[in-house]
Amino acid sequence: MVKKIRTLFIFEMIGKPPEYLKENLESYIKSLQTEGVKLLSKKIHEPKPIEAQKTETTGLFCSFAEVELEIDNLNLLFGITFRMLPSHVEVIEPADFNLKNFDLSAIISDLAIKLHKYDEVVKVLMMERDNLNVQLNTLKARLGSGVKVEEIKKDDKSVNKKDKKKKK
Repeated sequence: MVKKIRTLFIFEMIGKPPEYLKENLESYIKSLQTEGVKLLSKKIHEPKPIEAQKTETTGLFCSFAEVELEIDNLNLLFGITFRMLPSHVEVIEPADFNLKNFDLSAIISDLAIKLHKYDEVVKVLMMERDNLNVQLNTLKARLGSGVKVEEIKKDDKSVNKKDKKKKK
């Protein structure tokens, strides 16, 4: 008889409004319940505001859920971990595992696929960053060394004041 794997997962979320976090965690937990996975218990903690400094808040909230599951096999356990990205995983039972090389190979292959996807995303982001740096340096060269490129403020939609004077 195959032993079931009893695990505890912790899932964290950040966002706003706080009601949305609770609803989102609830649906996240529902999506765990697939064939071979049984929900034993769940506890969703109340969202708390995230503080930027001691006196002000960011407007964002943080919440987490503790979820205990009974899972049929290691492949499902690793699948949940790779797909759902919990902040913590604790295997409660069994204390020992007997693992076949075929199962271990499948788990390692899934891990390699996930890592390749992340590597692809990182490489694309690095190329986009490099392109933006080239464009920024080209813009700086066109404007001349005496003119600074300033950020457009949210409340001030005007362009650089020195540029306005030059155009007039």
